[in-house]
Amino acid sequence: MVILWIRILLILCGLFDGVVGAIFAIAPAAMFRIFGVAPPNHYGYVQFPALLLLIFAWIFFRAAADPVKRREQILYGVALKAAYSGLVFWYQFHGGVPSLWIPWAWADAAFLVLLLVAWMAVKRPESLPQ
Repeated sequence: MVILWIRILLILCGLFDGVVGAIFAIAPAAMFRIFGVAPPNHYGYVQFPALLLLIFAWIFFRAAADPVKRREQILYGVALKAAYSGLVFWYQFHGGVPSLWIPWAWADAAFLVLLLVAWMAVKRPESLPQ
């Protein structure tokens, strides 16, 4: 039962990162226009991190297939979520950040907490009976 909710969480993380990554990789101009934010001088600055999100989506889906065996991959997700939400909240606290980035940071902060709980709930493979 513990593994089921962790699998669902990892799939949701993969879907979230995959959808956000795909949107920013394919249509970054539209996202900046929708949120009324000035785009960067080159969309590659946004598309590269978007492609990294697609890679992380793949990692989340792989981890969901066997959370016990791929327990360490959950920590990569924790690091991603901490890096993004921490950076956005830091800039928001120290002078502001465009509103475009804030909803994603709150979602990542929630995923960060859930991923830490999941990582702690997954038993290490060496501790499982053979």
